Amino acid sequence: MSQDQPRRPEQGQAGREPIKYGDVFPVSGDLASKPVAPQDAAMMQTAETVVFGQTQKGGPAAVMQSAATRNARAGLVGHRDATDVAADQGVTVTEANVPGQRIVTESVAGQVVGQYVEPKPVQHVAPAAVVEQGTLTIGEALEAAAQTVGDKPVDQGDAAAIQAAEVRATGSNVISPGGLAASAQSTAAHNERVDRDEDKIKLGAVLTGATDKLPADKVATRQDAEGVASAELRNNPTW
Repeated sequence: MSQDQPRRPEQGQAGREPIKYGDVFPVSGDLASKPVAPQDAAMMQTAETVVFGQTQKGGPAAVMQSAATRNARAGLVGHRDATDVAADQGVTVTEANVPGQRIVTESVAGQVVGQYVEPKPVQHVAPAAVVEQGTLTIGEALEAAAQTVGDKPVDQGDAAAIQAAEVRATGSNVISPGGLAASAQSTAAHNERVDRDEDKIKLGAVLTGATDKLPADKVATRQDAEGVASAELRNNPTW
């Protein structure tokens, strides 16, 4: 697999000036001048997990997380902050399959921050014999997210994303009482009444065993990932 490698944050950048998107990615315009924020990184981690099954070592999510953590530790952004252009225009991971290749593109606010090109053998089989193997389901993607961002306190944006995931997995807009989405919603409401982050219920507690908690499941698609990310953006408590 080949990748257009994003640039790493330079030492000493997180001083008086925050690390901006233009410091770590080949982007331009308004995005380049924006500081990398923690919620941006969390959204990219979720999107990568849906497509790859995990976050990519050295990929855009990892670079964003490193920059956002340094910005937050320096007091230059809040732990719950999101960048306005990312919230408005989205954080996405999309894939396209062409003969012999799988191309995955990662974008923030419509600008490419990473791209992977993976060779893919061309197989000739009868349509009736085509079976998807090793494909990540929505439940499995949520369980993977529990491993990568499991220590994040659950907020309304997370609850909305989990509800959107459950709706897409089940094909029903009816939220099951005591199910995954209902649990996420009640947890987010509880956390809003708790002052200290260390006392709040974390995503790992809600998402662990997600496959068993869903009344139905399905293979995750690019449209599912975009729908879940969109729901999270619309309900982000910082906007």
